[in-house]
Amino acid sequence: MKLSNTWFTLTLCALLLAFSPSFAQTWGDKLSDAAIERTTHQVSYIAGWVKLDYPGGDVPDSTGVCTDVVIRAYRNALSTDLQKLIHEDMVANFSAYPTIWGLTTTDRNIDHRRTQNMECFLTRKGAKLPNSNDPADYKAGDLVFYADIASGHVGIVTNKKAEDGTPMVVHNIGGGTQLENFLFESRITGHYRWNPE
Repeated sequence: MKLSNTWFTLTLCALLLAFSPSFAQTWGDKLSDAAIERTTHQVSYIAGWVKLDYPGGDVPDSTGVCTDVVIRAYRNALSTDLQKLIHEDMVANFSAYPTIWGLTTTDRNIDHRRTQNMECFLTRKGAKLPNSNDPADYKAGDLVFYADIASGHVGIVTNKKAEDGTPMVVHNIGGGTQLENFLFESRITGHYRWNPE
């Protein structure tokens, strides 16, 4: 009887540990890992319009821009298709989105790849957080948008830290997909935390 009770106690403890939140991977960690995995791919920074499949369309794996890092990470980590979601939201709410390109209708080949549209979508999803200069305010999986870089820029905050304790960011600013201590390297214009689950 004593052996049976001991076995039961050990089994229960093992199950509790296995399903403990400290052992479970969060959605932010999944997104962080997917972003870091993208740094293993050779990617040339090539912007511009490309005809894509829909849904699930993507530019060639060897090319891409900053938004493609986000799109691919969400697809790979969380099975979330930003191409489809942003397109559907734009079709239903076109007037809520920026009109800086002079478009009169949606374009599912490029809309989701524009930082301004991505920010608009995330804001509409209630994912917007205050901008901050405190590294502790940024969690794995957060998206950070920047100004002063061409037509906008975005990176994914990871669960890796730089030597100074700042969360590192995966982004593509021209030299391919990189993991860098970039969080405070340019003026932050948007901070978002969006768990589609």
